[in-house]
Amino acid sequence: MLLVTILIAFALVQTPSAHAQNASAPAAAQPAPSTPSFFDPKRRQDRPDLPANTIIRFITETDYPPFNYAGPDGNPVGFNVDLARAICEELKVACTIQMRRFDTLADSVADNRADAAIASMAATTDLRRRLDFTDPYYRSAARFASRRDNAHPVITPEALKGKRVAVVDGTAHEAFLKAFFTDAEVKAMANADETRNALKAGDVDFVFGDAVQLAFWLNGESSGNCCAFSGGPFTESRYFGGGIGIAVRRGNDTMRNALNWALFRLWDSGRYSELWLRYFPVSPY
Repeated sequence: MLLVTILIAFALVQTPSAHAQNASAPAAAQPAPSTPSFFDPKRRQDRPDLPANTIIRFITETDYPPFNYAGPDGNPVGFNVDLARAICEELKVACTIQMRRFDTLADSVADNRADAAIASMAATTDLRRRLDFTDPYYRSAARFASRRDNAHPVITPEALKGKRVAVVDGTAHEAFLKAFFTDAEVKAMANADETRNALKAGDVDFVFGDAVQLAFWLNGESSGNCCAFSGGPFTESRYFGGGIGIAVRRGNDTMRNALNWALFRLWDSGRYSELWLRYFPVSPY
C-alpha cells in the first residue's frame, strides 16, 4: 500500500517549470512560463440563461496579495478581483466586489448577503457542508526551490538523499517530506521567512513550501535573484487540498453553472492565462 501511495504521489509531479529547466540557458531560449489548467478542453456547456438585470455580488478577503488586497485608493485589487471582473464581462452582467475579513466570507454567502466568494478558498469537506463550489481555478501546489546554481529539472527522493531541506514546522509540507523524502535531512523552521533566508544564505540546499508564496518571493526584491524553482509542482490532494474554487450558496446551481461557464470561456480564450501571468511572471506551476 505504501508503494502504491508513493507512486501516486510522484505521478502527480508535473512537467518541470521552464525556469528550472533553463536556469543556465540564454533568456531568448526560455519558453513561456506555464499556467495552471484544470479545465477539460472537450467539455462544452450551454450558455447560462441569466436575467439581463443580474448583478453578481462578489466578496473577497482584505489582505492576501497578490490575490486580493486594498489598492492605493482603498478599492479591492488583485488576481481574484480581476478574475471576478473578467467573469462578469464574459457573462455580460454587472457585478460588485467588496472586501471582508476572511472568517466572515462563508457566513455572508450562506446567509445570502453575497452571491459568491472569490478569495482563494479551499473547497474543504467542512465548507462543502455549507457551500457549493465551482470547478477549481487553481490548486495549492507545493514546490522545491534551490539556489540558481543548484537547480534540478526533476526532483526525486534519490536526488535529495542527504540534502538539507528547509520547511515550515508542523505543516502539510513537512508531513509530505517525511513521508516521501525519507533520506533528506529535513530542517523544520518556525516560518516561511526563516526557510527562505536559510536558502538565500546557503545554509540549506532546498526549500519546500507553498508554490504560490515561493513564486511571489522568487520574483520579488527580497530574494535578490538568488534562487529558482527545482522540479515541478506536487498537487497530492491528501496533503495540499482538492483545489481553489468560487464559493456560492448551497443549491444555487444557476450561479455555480454560470461561473463555471465563464471560467471555462476565459481559459479557452487565453484570457485566464494572460491574467495569471500578469500576477505570476514566475509561475507556481
